[in-house]
Amino acid sequence: MTDPLPIARALISVSDKTGLAGLAEALAARGVEILSTGGTAQALRYAGIAVTDVSAHTGHPEILDGRVKTLHPAIHGGILARRDDDGHRAALAAHGIGAIDLVAVNLYPFEDTVAGGGDFAACVENIDIGGPALIRAAAKNHEFVTVLTDPADYPTFLNDYKENDGAISAELRRSLAARAYARTAAYDSAISRWFAAQDAEPFPERLTVSGRRRQILRYGENPHQEAAFYADGSAPYGIADAVQVQGKALSYNNINDSDAAWELAAEFDRPTVAIIKHANPCGVASADSVADAWPLALACDPVSAFGGIVACNRPLDGAAAERIADIFSEVIVAPDADTEARRILAAKPNLRLLLTEHMPDPAADRLTVRSVGGGFLVQSRDAGVTAGDLAVKTRRVPTKTEVADMLFAFTVCKHVKSNAIVYAKDRRTVGIGAGQMSRVDSARIAAQKAADAASAAGLEESPARGSVVASDAFFPFADGLLAAADAGATAVIQPGGSVRDDEVIAAADERGLAMVFTGLRHFRH
Repeated sequence: MTDPLPIARALISVSDKTGLAGLAEALAARGVEILSTGGTAQALRYAGIAVTDVSAHTGHPEILDGRVKTLHPAIHGGILARRDDDGHRAALAAHGIGAIDLVAVNLYPFEDTVAGGGDFAACVENIDIGGPALIRAAAKNHEFVTVLTDPADYPTFLNDYKENDGAISAELRRSLAARAYARTAAYDSAISRWFAAQDAEPFPERLTVSGRRRQILRYGENPHQEAAFYADGSAPYGIADAVQVQGKALSYNNINDSDAAWELAAEFDRPTVAIIKHANPCGVASADSVADAWPLALACDPVSAFGGIVACNRPLDGAAAERIADIFSEVIVAPDADTEARRILAAKPNLRLLLTEHMPDPAADRLTVRSVGGGFLVQSRDAGVTAGDLAVKTRRVPTKTEVADMLFAFTVCKHVKSNAIVYAKDRRTVGIGAGQMSRVDSARIAAQKAADAASAAGLEESPARGSVVASDAFFPFADGLLAAADAGATAVIQPGGSVRDDEVIAAADERGLAMVFTGLRHFRH
């Protein structure tokens, strides 16, 4: 590969004109001929830079309202020709085609048009054709041609250009070619996913997944694992869109846990605080304000909450920030924080504060993806239930208060690793059992958590007394339900569907419990 390689002629045609003038000025200062089209040519002329229109270079006008302008042998021949091939050089000479040494192109804003709610016609019109063709041609012939697809790469390019006295190193050309193919792949992926969505086809025969790297992480789940964080644009106001206001760099586990907390907090309409530890909730509460919800969430398991992740579904004010700052938390996630809240949290330099501007839509119809060896699993988001979905199965009918608490508990259960048991009272969790191989063990652990919290708070009885209990899947035997009854639960919400449902219902009736079936399971692995 020739190294370094000078630039005599450049083709520049960009939708995003960030840094355009600086790039073109550096090229023009070394006598590079610049070919351009439409708005880019106009912007360059306005900046006082000499430009040759592509139509003048090809001898053919732009046609079809600009849909065809660079798709011409005089352009693609100049890009694709190998400079070390006698036949290629002879073909260029025979047809009067000049070599093109630099292609600076970024694509029509298809993704932005879709994100902005563009209609079908607008989205189709923003599918770039000539741009990807130019980029792919230049990247293929990177041994002789430099390709730029992102204004973020201009400084690196200009530094290399200066250091090599008007030429570009082979190492950078290859690196930029790799970035170019990643860009066109992501662009085509976005178009493919959009078309599938128009046809209401959630699982097309070929599914592509793409993302843009947000940051290289210090390590993965463990220090010996390498890791990075990518955003795919699929969930507006998700954790990938959060802005970090303060604190040290996020770790892999911080991001994973913050996402779990944020998705849980978004489930509720009332002001809610969710505290997460190792991707499991250890306390959730809804109240009249975030400041009021915090101590209720913390009381569920104050030991586990230390060093956890906190998510709030309302902007933080000073009162909430002051209460939350009483213990050490790794991360706080919220839609926003006022001046007083930021001042209070700034006194905790190791605390990461993430702000997202808005809350995500928990009902949004989007896919979740999980990797497995040699592939990945894709599924729709887990749905929720409403009061109208509940079927009473016991002689005693639950009270309105119990129904409200059951719906709250079952929503939290959706975010707890299976097997999951959640005790709740007055729209706050009082005991959580997670990730056990036996459902009865989860019930007992949740009850023990409630008893431990009561002891730490100096209470005479466990807050599980008079609570409701939610199970993410059916009780295969009556033992799990009886453990909940022994802990003091008065009402049960579960999916139902066991061959022993009648036995479980009979046990609930014998203990005077109210029990409802949802018909919907909340496994989370």
